[in-house]
Amino acid sequence: MEKNNPLKFRRVVLKISGEALKGEGEFFNQNVFDHVASEIEDAHRLGAQLGVVVGGGNILRGEELTRLGLDRNRSDYGGMIATIINALVLQSYLHLKGIDAEVQSGLEIPALIEPVDLRKTFSYLDSGKVVIFAAGTGRPCFTTDTAATLRACEIGADAVLKATKVDGVYDKDPEKFRDAKLFQEVSYNDVLKYRLNVMDMTAISMCRENNIPIVVFNLFRKGSLAGILKGEKIGTLVKGVE
Repeated sequence: MEKNNPLKFRRVVLKISGEALKGEGEFFNQNVFDHVASEIEDAHRLGAQLGVVVGGGNILRGEELTRLGLDRNRSDYGGMIATIINALVLQSYLHLKGIDAEVQSGLEIPALIEPVDLRKTFSYLDSGKVVIFAAGTGRPCFTTDTAATLRACEIGADAVLKATKVDGVYDKDPEKFRDAKLFQEVSYNDVLKYRLNVMDMTAISMCRENNIPIVVFNLFRKGSLAGILKGEKIGTLVKGVE
């Protein structure tokens, strides 16, 4: 690890949505997982402490099942199981690259995965391991965005880094509008006021209350994660008004 290099963010929570892990027309794409693992590897070698929260939307989205009339709680638990699958796969890809990674779950499944235990979490981070948080908060009705901000609060993270397939936060959908404007910086209050597509409102409010900045960026631009940690202006920074 290159621990002597000064980093803007030393300990972070990286949120990766299931949608970002999805390949073209398939729920699992080995090239995508390999790329994500490589980006985490580069960041890890800088000496950063990394917690990773993965979504499960590439496999199953609980909210979609709910819209079809299925029970909300069961649907959300199904979504949590999907995040566990993604977490275990990502862990395996990191191991292939020589990166030690542990998976902790908000949902207790003792025979398969250890539950979130902050004493162990801090021990893992301090020893240079990546910690992958699965199953969201472990409770239905909460998104993995909210889970990411919760874990960030719990471990005292310097920032939440939200990995997406676009370059940051726009004033409107860049995939639908060519004139969409990319924000370099935006305040928590403006995100809430104008309902900008960053994270859900609960997650934004938690970051605002705990003064945890959010960086929304395109994980599929090589070197972006490491660049953010080093202080490069990449993506959109969401923070309080100074």
